[in-house]
Formats: sequence, structure tokens, C-alpha cells
Amino acid sequence: MPVNAASQSKQQLRAAALAAREALSEAEREAAAKAIATRGLPFALQPGAVVSAYAPIRSEIDPMPLMSRLAGEGARLALPVILARGHSLSFRAWSPGDRLTLGSLGIPEPSPASAEVTPDVMLVPLAAFDRVGHRIGYGGGYYDYTFSHLRKAKHVIGIGLAFAVQETAAVPALAHDVALDFVLTETQTFDFRSK
Repeated sequence: MPVNAASQSKQQLRAAALAAREALSEAEREAAAKAIATRGLPFALQPGAVVSAYAPIRSEIDPMPLMSRLAGEGARLALPVILARGHSLSFRAWSPGDRLTLGSLGIPEPSPASAEVTPDVMLVPLAAFDRVGHRIGYGGGYYDYTFSHLRKAKHVIGIGLAFAVQETAAVPALAHDVALDFVLTETQTFDFRSK
């Protein structure tokens, strides 16, 4: 059931969606991650495509089951690295089982020795999303900067990963907010490419 967005700010919508996400049990979280992995991506990857995800923190949906499936289908994997606030993320090659280090914001990242890569597909975390592809993140703007930067050279497919309870009726999007191409939840695949 979408969070009611009538006249609510991004901060209020973020808080409501995160509270709904926090209320999920560990079993519900694991089942949701497995359901998304079982369904897979809603399109075929090109051989050798680079797919970036994220190391889950707090109560984020775990992308690792999906990443393992994609690695088995021939995708090259990557995780983001935060360089500085207000800048695009960088991406380093990563494989399941690789050791991660804590980055500047305490978020696990690949080793600085890992090769830098440019993703073709970005799996992104979010606090809330709506049915036209707008997302609310955590307020840093990292993914908006990154999509804007990378899409100057090529179209990078943006896919939000979320629990169904994170859906909100409408996200108050600003001019700099970048819409996603898809959102995958445990119950549904949302395709926003024609919107």
C-alpha cells in the first residue's frame, strides 16, 4: 500500500517509507531479496555488461542474491565508491566473496586496488519511490549526480531495488532529480521507460 503523499515533503515521505521498511522482519527481507533474484532483470543483459549494485546498510534490500545470479549470467559486477559530496560516484570491479573496506562514510566499498569500471546498469537503493520512476534517496544526491554525469556519455539503465512497502503515491521531484528506468520489488517490476 503506497504511503500517502498528499502535501508531504520529501523528508516526511522518506521517514514514513523508512519506518515501513524498518518494520519488516528479517525473514521478510530475505524472502524479498530472493524473490527479486528469482525473477531477475526485466531485460536481457549484453554479454560482459557491467552491473553495479551496493553493499546494503541499515535495512536496505539486499542486492547480493540478484548480483550472484547476474554474475552467473555473465555480468561483470561493481560497487560504488564515494569520492566527495556533490560529485559522481566512482565504481570498482567486485565479485562475490571479495573483501570490502569501509569507505569515508562507513559504507563498505571494494579495495582501492580494484579496477575502475563504468556501469551499464546501476542497481540503486532508495528510501521511497512512486509509479513514474521518481525516487527519494537519503538526501546526499550521489545517484542523481552519477546518473547525470554518466548519461552524458551513454545511457546507463537505472534500477531501484525496494520493498513494496516503500512505494509512495507521488514523489515531489525537482529539476535535478533523475528518474529511474525500473523499480524491482518482491511483488512487482515497474517499467518507467515509456512514462
